[in-house]
Amino acid sequence: MEKSQGVESPQPGEGIKGEALDQSIESSQDYLLSVQNGEGYWVDELEANVTISAEYVFFMHFTGRLDPVKQDKVVNYLLHKQREDGSWPLFYGGLCDINSTVESYMALKMAGLPADREEMVRARQAVFANGGIKKTRVFTKMFLAMFGQLSWDDCPAVPVEIILFPNWFPFNIYEISSWSRGTVVPLSVVRSFEPVHELPEGHDVQELFTEKDQDLDFKPNGLPFTSWRDTFIYLDRFIKFVGKFPFKPLRKKALRKVEEWTLGHQEDEGDFAGIQPAMFNALLALHLLGYPKDHPACVKGLEAVDRFMLEKDGRLWMQACVSPLWDTAICANALLDSELPTDHPALVRAGEWIISKQVTKRGDWQVKNPNAEPGGWAFEFYNELYPDTDDTAEIMLFLNRVEITDNRWKLSECQRAMDWLLSMQSKSGGWGAFDVDNDKEVLNEVPFADHKALLDPATVDVTSRILWMLAKWGFNKQHPQVKRAIEFIKERQEIDGCWFGRWGVNYIYGTFLALNGLRAIGEDMKDRFSRKAVRWLESHQNEDGGWGETCQSYTEPSLRGRCKSTASQTAWALLGLIAADEAQSSVVERGVAYLIDTQKNSGEFSGSWWEDEFTGTGFPIHFFIKYHMYQHFFPLMALSRYRQAINSEANKQPLAVGGS
Repeated sequence: MEKSQGVESPQPGEGIKGEALDQSIESSQDYLLSVQNGEGYWVDELEANVTISAEYVFFMHFTGRLDPVKQDKVVNYLLHKQREDGSWPLFYGGLCDINSTVESYMALKMAGLPADREEMVRARQAVFANGGIKKTRVFTKMFLAMFGQLSWDDCPAVPVEIILFPNWFPFNIYEISSWSRGTVVPLSVVRSFEPVHELPEGHDVQELFTEKDQDLDFKPNGLPFTSWRDTFIYLDRFIKFVGKFPFKPLRKKALRKVEEWTLGHQEDEGDFAGIQPAMFNALLALHLLGYPKDHPACVKGLEAVDRFMLEKDGRLWMQACVSPLWDTAICANALLDSELPTDHPALVRAGEWIISKQVTKRGDWQVKNPNAEPGGWAFEFYNELYPDTDDTAEIMLFLNRVEITDNRWKLSECQRAMDWLLSMQSKSGGWGAFDVDNDKEVLNEVPFADHKALLDPATVDVTSRILWMLAKWGFNKQHPQVKRAIEFIKERQEIDGCWFGRWGVNYIYGTFLALNGLRAIGEDMKDRFSRKAVRWLESHQNEDGGWGETCQSYTEPSLRGRCKSTASQTAWALLGLIAADEAQSSVVERGVAYLIDTQKNSGEFSGSWWEDEFTGTGFPIHFFIKYHMYQHFFPLMALSRYRQAINSEANKQPLAVGGS
């Protein structure tokens, strides 16, 4: 049931004031405080597509760890998520995703569902209608090969010898992103062994293959050296040809190195890189290397996998990741924006918990940044080798504002974090999420990187958040690193006025952060860059007063800034407009009214909001996420900043964007 406060649209310039706004903010506060964990953090589901769960079925079968009860619950989940056309999408409301559909079908078949069952018939029809096996990505093809459904020759090479390339070599594991590194290094073991786990009769998926699926390997468009893509395809063929020879002088050395690297990248708690693909691949690699099930690394790894699982109503599914540090920092900042006291017990607990999770261990980032000392924060509960700049910036925004008991401790850890964060700036002037200068675009052309997300280049959204944070810690526009960051952001504004969003969907997210970062550092919001952005946001407001943007905007430019209104994306648009001094506009007032009117006043989410849509990204185009906390804390942040702006205007005081 939706809340109806009976908010009337005020006259332009009047603003939405009084009881309705205050009540909405108070109700949101109450909800967020009620869902805080006793240790001080906030976290909610990180929802992704069904492949994450289907691959758990593959994992259980391949490693001999089948749990029939868990498998049945995953089956229930997959069937629950199947669309009427038989397919599974990448995100809520999306089109058929061929990889999700093939992998779901395969998992269901392995679990014992017969091919003539109605759901399976519809799934097969969806596969055929959307290009068949030939259109699947590399990782899906590899799963098919692991179970003998197609030849390993149809899969790109991932030579385990890559681990031996020195760091100065143009292609080495530290020239690809942290998430790719954590996934690809153990995957190279799987690819090198070319294992085949035979499926019982009647459990294979050969019915998915047609005549056009006979030859699935990558095809060049021309001769070698005519393009990077064709060059890499010919190189891939050469590697696979050489791999047929029994003499492999470096193979044993490389396998030992990968084994050592994989074990060295396991957290004490069992996690690998904090993400499901890395965790599954690491455990698959250890399995193929002969590690018994009761080996401590395997036992801890499985415990980590279990922590990623969620269960409800007889359904079990996997999360790709968990986001407690991220959720906690943004939630705390939203509560501070809502004028919760800076020494409120909930915020103090959150601050102390966050500081206790600071990364003090040197990780992969040190390879390209050897002189820096650790000091950032990661995304997950356990991921000390991969802190990220985005989390660190959001956390620093929070710690700048909260009053904890031991202030000296807070400031010393913040100084450590600031030093690390400044050291992570790329040559372009921007920041990537996990690494410095991780931007060799040519590497996205290698055949096993068909998702085009092998890299972690600097992005506007991350850079803007860091700029925002630096401003709150006293940096100004004359600081050399700040100057470069401002230039980086402004140079990447789209011709129509918006900015691309790498980690959130999409241009609404990028524009919100760019405007807030530039405003915080003191850029003139009457300048052309701001006015263009304002016009873009205004022109993309929906009739109901809200904003929305589909994940399809990453592939279809006509859809950017367009879709059904959501609470989180409406909040982002409002936050951007408020930063641009547009709080008094009728556009903002309509957006605020939308949030107030769609707030829930009963049920599980009373005091908050609900949206089905995915508004986060893992890999644009290929992997999207619904952060379940976004719908809860971003609206509170927007409403609170609006109230601040209205009150500041009434008192003729300057607005402090994002707190002081």
